[in-house]
Parts: sequence; C-alpha cells; structure tokens
Amino acid sequence: MANVTLKNICKSYHGATALSVDDVSFTVNDGEFMVLLGPSGCGKSTTLRMIAGLESITRGNMEIDGREVNEVAAKDRDIAMVFQSYALYPHMTVAENLSFGLKRRKVVKTEIAERVKKASAILGLDELLERKPFALSGGQRQRVALGRAIVREPKVFLFDEPLSNLDAALRVNTRNELVRLHQRLKATMIYVTHDQVEAMTMGQRICVMNKGRVAQIGRPMDVYRAPADAFVARFLGNPPMNIVRAQVLEQNGMRHAKVGQCVLPLARWQDASFNALNEVLLGVRPEELSITTHADSELAVLRGNVRGVEPLGAETLVMVELDGNAGEITARLHRDTCVRIGEAVGLQCAQEAIYLFDVVTEKAIVAKDR
Repeated sequence: MANVTLKNICKSYHGATALSVDDVSFTVNDGEFMVLLGPSGCGKSTTLRMIAGLESITRGNMEIDGREVNEVAAKDRDIAMVFQSYALYPHMTVAENLSFGLKRRKVVKTEIAERVKKASAILGLDELLERKPFALSGGQRQRVALGRAIVREPKVFLFDEPLSNLDAALRVNTRNELVRLHQRLKATMIYVTHDQVEAMTMGQRICVMNKGRVAQIGRPMDVYRAPADAFVARFLGNPPMNIVRAQVLEQNGMRHAKVGQCVLPLARWQDASFNALNEVLLGVRPEELSITTHADSELAVLRGNVRGVEPLGAETLVMVELDGNAGEITARLHRDTCVRIGEAVGLQCAQEAIYLFDVVTEKAIVAKDR
C-alpha cells in the first residue's frame, strides 16, 4: 500500500472565475480509510480525479509513496477507481469483467485465475461468476465493480460516490461490506461522498470540503464534537446544528448570550475574545435539547412556540419559533413527546452543549474545557 500526499493542490478550468480546488493539502496514511465529504460542487470529486490522474493539476504537488506523480499518466499510478456508475461490460460474465483489466495488462493466466478467485471469495461472488450484469441486482453489480478494483491489487483504492445508485437498505449493506473489506485488505482507501452518515460510519478520518477548500480534517467524532466553523457544524448532523444570532452581554459580572428574549449563561466563555459589536452565532445540536417546564439557572433555556411536529417512530422532531423573532430551531426529543402546534414551550440544554461562532468569519470561538 502507499501514502498519498497533496501539497497546495489547485485546479482551475478555462473561463471559470474561481478555483474549483483551492490550496488543498492533506496526507492519507498507508492503510488509512479517508473520506472526502462535502456538498455538490465543493471540489471533492475533482480532488479525487486529480489523485487518479484523470484531471490535470493547475498548481501544487501530488505524491504517492513519496514519488511525485503530477505528470504521471493515470495508468501508471497503480491506482484502482470505483465510480458511481458500475461501468460493467454487459456482454461479459462476472468472471470476464473481473479478469478483463488483468488480461489487457498481459498478466499470466494462472495469476489472473488466482486473483479472480480471491476477489470472488472476499466479495461473495462465487455463485455469480457465470452471470452477466443484466442478471444481477444493483448491490451485486457494485460488488463486481469493487472486485474489478481488488484484482488489480493497487497501491491505492479510490471511490467516487459508489453507493449513490443503491436504495437505502443496499447502501447500508454495501457500506458495511466496504468497511469489512478495508479491515481485511488493510488498503489505502480514499472515498468521496456527500452523505454524512457514510462519512461518519466508514472513515477513520474525514476531510470536510467547502467551496474548493479544506474546512476541517479529523476523526469523525472529533469533527462532530468540535467543528472548526459554522459550515462544518451545520453539515455534520441530521437534523443539522441549530445556529442563531446572539448578542453577548454582561450581567452581574458574568457573560451571557441574548437570543431574542432569552438570556443564556456563557460561563465557559468568560475569557474569550469577541468582535467589537459582541455579536456571535450560537449553536446547539437538536439532540442536546429537552423540554422544560421550569427555569434552572444551571441550564440554558430557549423559549418559543411550536411550529411543527414530526413523529419518526424512534424519535420526535419538534420545530420551535423562538420568542423575539430570533429564528426557528429543531429539537430531537423522545418518541413519546406530546406537544401541539402553537403551544408555548421551553427548550433547555447544558451549557457545555452550546457552541459559539464568529458572526463574520463563522470560525469557532474556543471555550474552556472544549
């Protein structure tokens, strides 16, 4: 396997006013499963295609195992790529699809047979080897596409949203298969997705991208618990983090945040620096909120009127319009929660569950004990 290192990689297209990939730098370690995560148009697939050699690099350096590959052709990079479309040859059997690339590389027949046998066993394709793609389900076709990559025995595996065409149940099954595959092969894998669940459950590290730049890199739960900015905070989490504008003020020698008509204690930000107007973005995740009928000075309480209720079986989502036109927030509550639209409620959370972001840069404002 191999390390993959990107150093200040940029990509621009003719006629474009902005870079599609802007100064991206990171290293994927030998045997690591790295996920590139972000919304459509953030540059993640373009970055992956530059790693594969399918897109030229405008500026910066790309290295695989310490060897610069900027000018190395895709076929000479020892990389296997699995695309969103299965791209199987319809007139060939599964076995023929698996072996086709090896035959073109003039690998000897005995080795081809051994590699196909090994990949088939790993992916559970033994009973499908004589079938053609039209006789396979979507999940089976995706496994064949994976097998075609495995038989290559490449230094690096690249995945470009490979599960997007599968239904929900198949996505879960195939996602689990990919995790087990990585554990079995100990391979270097780079996986592109816009699905945060895939990123959180599959990646050993995730690289969140936004507008062509790296927003944050880290272990999934580290990024979830300590987002670098408001974009990352909103993007990771379903429902996303609630973020509203707040005014920082002093009361009795202590800092508080005023959100509409609600005042929340900010004991953990007594030493933090704010902008001149003391305006911030205040965030709290829906699962950190609970309904309260009384005020507790140790807790932060937001009050408003219920605007929507969504019972989901395992949980209930409640949308609340905050007093003072401060915006709408969502709470993820117990499935037995009973509230009515129009009802006045209080939503409380621990002070430790509050996040603050700069209102201009949207960067996280670090608190004590974060």
